[in-house]
Amino acid sequence: MKTKFLTLFTMAAMVTALVSCKDEKKNETEAAEAEAAVEATAEATKYMVDKEASEIKWLGEKPTGTHDGIVGLESGVVRVEGDQISGSFLIDMTSITVQDLEGDQKASLEDHLKGTVEGKEGDFFNVQKYPTAAFEITGITEGEDGKKMMAGNLTLKETKKNIEFPVTYEVSGNTMTLKSEPFTIDRTDWDVNYGSKSVFDNLGDKFINDDIELEISIVANQQM
Repeated sequence: MKTKFLTLFTMAAMVTALVSCKDEKKNETEAAEAEAAVEATAEATKYMVDKEASEIKWLGEKPTGTHDGIVGLESGVVRVEGDQISGSFLIDMTSITVQDLEGDQKASLEDHLKGTVEGKEGDFFNVQKYPTAAFEITGITEGEDGKKMMAGNLTLKETKKNIEFPVTYEVSGNTMTLKSEPFTIDRTDWDVNYGSKSVFDNLGDKFINDDIELEISIVANQQM
């Protein structure tokens, strides 16, 4: 009896731990009012984004599981001066790709996210009306844990909000790389409301989590 009790207790503890890990939000951002972008000096070194080597990973959740994929960049420039960087990026929303599905299911979800399905254009990102999103750097600070924190204005569907998340960056030769840790944004702050139980009532278990997890990877080459 004691052995059975201990076994049940251990299983319950494992389930609790798994649920806690699943509900834990990674570097949750708080959307704030847009701020002025950092202005680079004439001494700053200019790097142009290599869009073929750069990407933004995304992850969305709902009660029945998750979907993940990538979004590409259309263009971007980074300027580096000492420990400070500035710059801006255009995100190619028409390049939204789903990676966890195949065939018709993959195409169907990609079309829904892009808003290319008649009558569902505004559910998510409506790329025909808003083909690009944008991010501009407004500052770099050092957090209490020693991590570099990048703040910037994220513009989606003509809504601009300031967010902050941890990053690492380095320059090697003529190449500059910048990577973020995974972080979450609340999509409803940018009026992406489809399936949100914080916006709509009576969804039951047919809702989609408001938080989207993002992870940015930028490669940029020095402008000679």
